[in-house]
Amino acid sequence: MATCAQLKRFGLALPGAEFFLLMKQPALRVNKKMFAMWWAPDKRAVMKLERGHQTMLFEVRPKIFAPCPVGTGLWSYVEVANLDRAELKDLVTEAWRQAAPKTMSRAFSASRTS
Repeated sequence: MATCAQLKRFGLALPGAEFFLLMKQPALRVNKKMFAMWWAPDKRAVMKLERGHQTMLFEVRPKIFAPCPVGTGLWSYVEVANLDRAELKDLVTEAWRQAAPKTMSRAFSASRTS
């Protein structure tokens, strides 16, 4: 079972990631762009996942992933308690990739495959 503390720890381990508060809720950003937030009132996360992946997750795992309108885009509500640590880490990394500058994301990917 994954937790908010793990969400924060996994996020801050990524290049350029920083912690901040948004509407008094813990959140993560890179290059001034948010990629994940812990929504304490509902005890779930909001993440910026890849569009095709999140659409598939909404259909296949609707009890864990739900649409979250953000501005003109669509993010994902994620029931973090229903994830294991490895899946949470992968999702946080995916969300970070959506917000990180492409050069930073590519360099990170290259360092992981070397």
